[in-house]
Amino acid sequence: MVSPTPEAGGDASRPWQSLSTGFEQARAREDSLDRLVEWPAERALLGDVTGLAVLDAGCGNGSKVAQLAEEGASQAVGVDISGNFVNARPGVELVQADLSDLSAAPGLAGRRFDRILFLQSFGYAKDSVRALQVARDMLTDDGFILLTRTQPIRYALERAEQNGTTIGEEYFSTASFSYQHRNWDDQVTLTKRPYTMSDLLNTFSAAGLWIEQAVEPHMSSEAVARFPEKYAAVSKHFVGIIMFKLRPLPGGRT
Repeated sequence: MVSPTPEAGGDASRPWQSLSTGFEQARAREDSLDRLVEWPAERALLGDVTGLAVLDAGCGNGSKVAQLAEEGASQAVGVDISGNFVNARPGVELVQADLSDLSAAPGLAGRRFDRILFLQSFGYAKDSVRALQVARDMLTDDGFILLTRTQPIRYALERAEQNGTTIGEEYFSTASFSYQHRNWDDQVTLTKRPYTMSDLLNTFSAAGLWIEQAVEPHMSSEAVARFPEKYAAVSKHFVGIIMFKLRPLPGGRT
């Protein structure tokens, strides 16, 4: 998933509403990076969810939170702006709403969750610090946020190659850039906000969160053996995904 920003007077959610169906179709493929790399690592970080309340912010079609319900989550709630959800599943709540303020989503005010997920969806928040503050205050006492983002160096590598510039120039650039998403729908133009690792860390700190664990997963040797063409295609720029397990700082709740 990407990190779009609105054009002047626009809405950052519109590209995702157009791309969501294509994204889910791509993710369901046997050789998708989500299936090979991201979801196994995310699932490992979540741990045993038996009896836990889980909220997936930017859940796509809701298939991941539905799986967590099947694995024993006592509450499994997914929120996504697209509303393109899987068919109703026992024990799963799917809510069409903006993840920018989870407490404003229908039926979520005053509720608490043991796990809150932002799986490649965080870039869609209108105010990233505020979105995390709201999520932080919805955690139970021992709860945590699992947040994943594309490693920013990956974007810098791609832009440097496309623009004939240097990695350093692109990594520290603050100018938004746009492109058509060839894999899902080349009729949709996405605009991304560049960010650095320090931007991410400062956002977490400003939201009253600390990093308990960070993981940068990659294709396993088994996956490489099964899909060598996939590995060859992604290894050029696949610095990849970085995952953060975030907990509230002491006294950080509002």
